[in-house]
Amino acid sequence: MDKEKLLQTLVTQLQADFETLKRAALATYEDATHSESKPENKYDTRALEASYLAGAQAQRVSETSELLLFCQNLRIRAQDKVSIGAYIETICGEKENYFFYLPQGGGISVVVDKKQIQVMTPASPLGKAIQGLSEGDTAEVEMGGVKKKYEINRVI
Repeated sequence: MDKEKLLQTLVTQLQADFETLKRAALATYEDATHSESKPENKYDTRALEASYLAGAQAQRVSETSELLLFCQNLRIRAQDKVSIGAYIETICGEKENYFFYLPQGGGISVVVDKKQIQVMTPASPLGKAIQGLSEGDTAEVEMGGVKKKYEINRVI
């Protein structure tokens, strides 16, 4: 796996996501503050709901911006243990999984060389379990009451 290509694909996606989120947050903010959004009576909560939504969207914009900045400044290096910036291939049962280990952005995925690669963070159960492990190591994680074993096939 070319980690530089993976990182650039992720940065491109994050830039597009950031622009989309920014436009949506601005539109929601404008709805929340528009003169027609003023409550018509004490039970009219449209403006309040719009302000909550605008706040949540602003938070997503901020988080995406932080991750984008982190990725733009991440220096690619070879790794032999799971740590921030590692590309990881695992097998769980018969299924191969591909991960990019980052401090935030868990769940974001990109396709590189026909592989769907998901961002994993140290905050996730699997992220906690595999941190510091190397190729050939196995992590056991309980998810939904079921124990799963992830064998680490590759770390770069």
